[in-house]
Amino acid sequence: MKRPPPDAAAALSPALLALVAQRFQALGEPARLEILQALREGERTVTEVAAATGLRQANLSKHLQLLHRLGLVARRREGLYVRYRLADPAVVRLCDIMCGRVAAETRQRRRLLDS
Repeated sequence: MKRPPPDAAAALSPALLALVAQRFQALGEPARLEILQALREGERTVTEVAAATGLRQANLSKHLQLLHRLGLVARRREGLYVRYRLADPAVVRLCDIMCGRVAAETRQRRRLLDS
């Protein structure tokens, strides 16, 4: 009889867990979530992301650099512009999972307050 695969989380070393924690920490900043939300629709320049999020370009560039360094967004040069996109659709799925969880908690709290 085959044994079930080991739990993925149980197999993570402390160093790997630290890398995972860095990504979650990056996602803990609302401005970065806005950036990822803007990039859901596809590749955009810094100017386009700034227009979609309302973030100032200097601040936005710092956030984009961090998101790129952590592998959450990818970029490519196109002439004078740098275009950013989500590096992996799993980033959006992760955000969707948490948004769904927050929405469910909000509905539950409303029901408790209304009763």
